[in-house]
Amino acid sequence: MNGRLKTKSLYNLILISLKKMTKYKKLLSQRHPLLYFISIWEKRIRRRIKWILDSKKYSKKIIEKKLPFRVKKHQSKLLKKLGETDMTLQYNKVDNLKIVVQKVNGILIKPGETFSFCKTVGLPTKRKGYKLGMELSFGEAKSGIGGGICQSSNLMHWLALHSPLTINERHHHSFDPFPDDGRVLPFASGATVFYNYLDFQLTNNTDWTFQINLWLTDKLLEGEIRVSEELDFNYHVIEKNHRFLKKGNNFFRTNEIWRTKNAKFRSGAILDEELIYKNYGKVKYVPKEFENEVPS
Repeated sequence: MNGRLKTKSLYNLILISLKKMTKYKKLLSQRHPLLYFISIWEKRIRRRIKWILDSKKYSKKIIEKKLPFRVKKHQSKLLKKLGETDMTLQYNKVDNLKIVVQKVNGILIKPGETFSFCKTVGLPTKRKGYKLGMELSFGEAKSGIGGGICQSSNLMHWLALHSPLTINERHHHSFDPFPDDGRVLPFASGATVFYNYLDFQLTNNTDWTFQINLWLTDKLLEGEIRVSEELDFNYHVIEKNHRFLKKGNNFFRTNEIWRTKNAKFRSGAILDEELIYKNYGKVKYVPKEFENEVPS
């Protein structure tokens, strides 16, 4: 017991020191690549310490057998032409997603447990087989090792919105890089990850056990959430108040994402309705409704 108290005290001292360093480097890290690199690793170390101290709360058991009841299934296209980006990055993304699927498919989230994308998948590196894929960073689309794996966290986030799992950490891109081209899900309904301080986490605060399954087909990334007992309710997620805005020479996009909880066996009677997210982000292209206002 004393050993654990000492460890927590040391952890708190380290956190205080890291917070002081972060406050000093907050602006400097944006000016120099080395300081930015240090800032990233400071955050990664902080997260790893937390993982060590709270290791028992994170889900890690994977089973091949699927739980009996499906909560929600969804799929997304693997290959998309995004602006003028090199399609090689898209093909590499598929290889990156294959590694993620191996790490995640079949994982159980038992009552009281938390699923952490970054802890489960780990740091994407060349040594692990990850390739250059497209990633979004500092307002631009560029190549990076492990790029494209956010497609899996996006899909899992959409699945989680249709389940009673608690989304206790989720981040989304602060800008919209490409025009809609076959987009199915609402704007800003994804969940970006960047090892390991931008994580995607789900906590099971229910009495049921849940399971995440992911798999690839020739053209699709597919996924589902399953549960140990059949639920007598389901969720419906919709977008409201979507619009584009122009401010000076810049364009922005805003919307709201709402969720209703419905009684499954009572003709879909609505049990609850809630605003999940209110989004606002910069657009890196000219929206169609403003094309006539921009000189060619």
